[in-house]
Amino acid sequence: MKILATLTLAGAVAFGTASHATESYDQKQITCMADNIYWEARNQNTKGMIAVALVTINRVYDSRYPNTPCEVVHQGPTRPSWKNHLVSYPVKNRCQFSWYCDGKAERVPEADKDVFAIAQMIAFKVYHAQSHWDFTKGATHYHADYVTPSWAATKTKTITVGDHIFYRWEKSE
Repeated sequence: MKILATLTLAGAVAFGTASHATESYDQKQITCMADNIYWEARNQNTKGMIAVALVTINRVYDSRYPNTPCEVVHQGPTRPSWKNHLVSYPVKNRCQFSWYCDGKAERVPEADKDVFAIAQMIAFKVYHAQSHWDFTKGATHYHADYVTPSWAATKTKTITVGDHIFYRWEKSE
């Protein structure tokens, strides 16, 4: 509980006040962000989880990416279902965020319900912030420190948080 209280206070200071009334927020977008935070950074500290949320929202504000958190999180090639061609599924291992198309079920284990609650709180705060204290310095990409993706050489490294390295895609590219 102490971490939740600290997170609430830190969130209020770092992300400002909500720009919309609580009852009017877009729960679907917040849920997409929370899912992304949880599946990408559930083993990271709170700062690492916030950094993933900031990357998601930075992509929303970057014209090279889709316009909503759900579209950003679900971005990637799709293929039609063999049963129903009106339904599409993400192509395995080809999404922007690997958890979304890894072929595994996305069920939060009972033991991680508190971690998912933190992800939801972070998503809410970042989604509704009137301004962001973006300690990632505009990062739109990140990867674990034990891999070196080919795109890393073409981006500007901004910060390392936990075992994730964050990068900014420069505007002129």
